[in-house]
Amino acid sequence: MIEAVGGYFELELRSGKHYHEDALRLNTARNCFEYVLLARKYKKVYIPFYTCDVMLQPLHKHNIEYEFYSVNENLELDMTIDVLPDEALLYTNYFGVKQSYVRYLSSVYKSRLIVDNAQAFFAPRIPGIDTFYSARKFFGVPDGGYLYTDCHLENEFPRDESYLRCSHLLKRIDNGVESGYPLFRQSEASLDNSPILEMSRLTSALLSNIDYDAVKRRRTSNFWVLHECLKDTNSLHLELSHEDVPMVYPYYCKLYGESLKDRLINNKIYVASYWTNVLKKCSHSSCEYDMACNVVCLPIDQRYDNADMNRIIEILK
Repeated sequence: MIEAVGGYFELELRSGKHYHEDALRLNTARNCFEYVLLARKYKKVYIPFYTCDVMLQPLHKHNIEYEFYSVNENLELDMTIDVLPDEALLYTNYFGVKQSYVRYLSSVYKSRLIVDNAQAFFAPRIPGIDTFYSARKFFGVPDGGYLYTDCHLENEFPRDESYLRCSHLLKRIDNGVESGYPLFRQSEASLDNSPILEMSRLTSALLSNIDYDAVKRRRTSNFWVLHECLKDTNSLHLELSHEDVPMVYPYYCKLYGESLKDRLINNKIYVASYWTNVLKKCSHSSCEYDMACNVVCLPIDQRYDNADMNRIIEILK
C-alpha cells in the first residue's frame, strides 16, 4: 500500500515498541488460544472451572473435547492431572500473581501446558511453553492479543480493523466512565466468536505508545500500598515474585465480599466482577463459587497513585 502524504492529521502517537516485540500479534487472547489448538492439533484440553466462558468458544468451534478442573484457595491445582500427548492443560496466571506456580507447572507438564496470561501482561514467557496475553485487560485499547508458540500455522490471516470498537475509549475522555460503559459492553460483545485476525494497525499503534516501565512501577507500588493494609484480612496468601506485575489487588474477604463491592461502587470505585459464569456451573460449597462471590478486585493500575489507594482503604474501613 502506498502511504498518503498530506491530508488531515491523525492521532499523535509516538513510534515506540511493543512490550511483547517477538510475539505473534493477533486480535484477541481467545484467538491466540484457538491458534494453539489448531497448530498443536490437541484432542482434549483440561480447563479450570475458575475462568471466563469465552475460553470455551474455540473449543466448541472446533469440537475439541474439554474437561474442567478445580483450583484451591491458593489458586493452584488440587491434584496432578494426567495429560496425554495429544492433550493439554490450560492454566490461568490469576490476577498476575502466580508466575512462580506457572514455572512449577511448566516443569511438570512441559510443552503440554498452555499459559493464559490474560491477567498477567508482564509475565515472561517460559521457553517452550505456549503462552498468550490480552492487551485490553491492562491498557486502554479496543482489542489485541499476543502469542508465543514454537508451532506455527501456515495460514495468512487478514488484518483486523478496530476503529469501530473505540467509541467507549473516546467517550470516556469527554463524558466520563459511566457514559461510555454501554459502548464498552457493545465493544466487548463484538469480539465474541470473532475469527483469528492479525492485530489491527490502530491497536498496534496504541500499544507502541505506552511507557511500559512506568506502568510496571505504578502497578507494583499500588499493590503494595493496599497489601500492607489488607493482608491480615485477605484470605488469599499473596506472594509476589520479581516477575509478577498484578492486574488488580484480589481481596478475598469471605464474609463481606458482596457488601464491600456495593460500598465501593457507591463511592465510585468501580470493581470488576470476574467470571460470574462460575456461579452457574459450580456448587455453592466449591472454592470457585466462593471466590467468584467474595474476591473483590481492587483497581491498582497505572492511572492511580498512593492517594487513590488510600481512598480505597478508607472506604473499606
